[in-house]
Amino acid sequence: MDYLPAYEFRQCVEQYSGNYKIKSFSCWDQFLSMAFAQLTYRESLRDIQACLRAAKQKTYHMGIRGKISRNTLARANQTRDWRIYANFAQTLIKKARLLYAGDSFGIELEQTIYALDATTIDLCLSLFPWAAFRKRKGAVKLHMLLDLRGNIPTVAFITSGKVHEVNILDKLSIEAGAIYIMDRGYLDFTRLYRIHQSAAYFVTRAKSNFSFQRLYSQKIDKAAGIKCDQVITLHVYYSKKDYPERLRRIAYYDEK
Repeated sequence: MDYLPAYEFRQCVEQYSGNYKIKSFSCWDQFLSMAFAQLTYRESLRDIQACLRAAKQKTYHMGIRGKISRNTLARANQTRDWRIYANFAQTLIKKARLLYAGDSFGIELEQTIYALDATTIDLCLSLFPWAAFRKRKGAVKLHMLLDLRGNIPTVAFITSGKVHEVNILDKLSIEAGAIYIMDRGYLDFTRLYRIHQSAAYFVTRAKSNFSFQRLYSQKIDKAAGIKCDQVITLHVYYSKKDYPERLRRIAYYDEK
């Protein structure tokens, strides 16, 4: 916990009046308790309470001044402004990205490379009636933008299970010069063209019914598994209207 910038955390708390009318269990106490729960894989509020109460002297020296109880933790998690911790997370992400800025991940590129994907988290519909997904199944979706240089999450959105992955592209602030790697779930030419207009790059997989017109082919290295490297334009009228520029199409074969 010594690595965490306490001054920046206090600024986040003051910005959203997190400790307003709080007498005993501060936002810092809440953060340390939940950080302990995350790092030690606690499974419930009762589990957090039992472990922290068993080591009162250690928790005091770590900085926890308030009394740990299930009700106090539950109320703090329910009522405190989530933006305090979201802003502090961005502060920590900036520090982490600086630490990994010089690391290599197998490909020597100057650009920042992001991987964008989503995962569905199943929930019990009787316990979480707000998490509507299917008729008898509840779920939320976690949309994550990962910086591959250090595997650092830069942006995370939690939505209902019915929200399609492609809608998250509307919420992203596109970084000029960066490369965004996505699967076919994000194939929307209007949104991809916005990435192109932002002077960024994207890599995605084409669908099986992808219709295009080849303009010319470039030289390839067949020993590397590349089957073709083409410059194309979209053939379908509406797709071409959404993305009027040229695209690069590469066919690659992996023996494994």
